[in-house]
Amino acid sequence: MKRFTVVDFDCVAEVPCPCGTSRRALADVPEFPGTVHRTTITGVAQAHFHRRLTETYYVLECEPDAAIELDGQRVAVRSGTCVVIPPGVVHRALGRMTILNIVFPKFDPQDEVLTDA
Repeated sequence: MKRFTVVDFDCVAEVPCPCGTSRRALADVPEFPGTVHRTTITGVAQAHFHRRLTETYYVLECEPDAAIELDGQRVAVRSGTCVVIPPGVVHRALGRMTILNIVFPKFDPQDEVLTDA
């Protein structure tokens, strides 16, 4: 019996998200309490928040002027930046970037609330 999981994100199906596209992994692994997404953000993402999920964005690569807006505050990011986004924080990415998004508990699309901000 295998006691580990290996994910090749290039083999995970891409799905649309408020930021662009995302490859969501580990949803089917009971031993892991969250999910990990590789998300490609294509510009200004739609503002949203989560009722119960905590997201952690780790920026893999981005444009020089990329930022994340958190409750209306613009925060500059660069490759290597890590941002923890608790439930209820309205957020969106600004500019092109690729991130790892670590989500606890497991991602649930019903938990995502789009806003006009």
